[in-house]
Amino acid sequence: MDSASSFADLAARENAVLGQGLPVGATALLEQAGHAFRDEAMAESLIHRAAALAPGHPAVLIALYRFYFYKGRLAEALGVAERCLTKALSELDLPEDWRQVRPGSAPFGEFQAVLPRFLLFSLKGYAYLNMRLGNLDEGHTAIAKLLELDPTDRIGAKVLRDVLLRKEVERDQ
Repeated sequence: MDSASSFADLAARENAVLGQGLPVGATALLEQAGHAFRDEAMAESLIHRAAALAPGHPAVLIALYRFYFYKGRLAEALGVAERCLTKALSELDLPEDWRQVRPGSAPFGEFQAVLPRFLLFSLKGYAYLNMRLGNLDEGHTAIAKLLELDPTDRIGAKVLRDVLLRKEVERDQ
């Protein structure tokens, strides 16, 4: 593959994260889900219908993550965060295990790089949810990886690290 087609392919994958390439029907269903947010069953049904039209599309995964998160369904949100991580790793042609990703594996320092930022935010959500669900060791591992990939902390992992350190102190007392 030449560099021009490689760049076009990357641009298409990044645009998908921004919602481009989402079928019109799926877009309409996600908009309806937003309006129906107070009706939990209806909103969830609409998001799942959108997912059926655009399986694995980042915009649908993000909508599902946010829905579960804001409804306090944290274990389900964690499952979606894991799917987002898998999607981002795959789209960036990185190892399947985020623990194996290295700082030079993608342009993590370029905040305008959509897919690397999607990976970092997915990992941040994964870390946070693990912390909230009491999986402090896994949360700690994910935060350490975030700080390794984003040493300038543009994603805000240090705030999570500080919360985690306080939780660990409380647990040990």
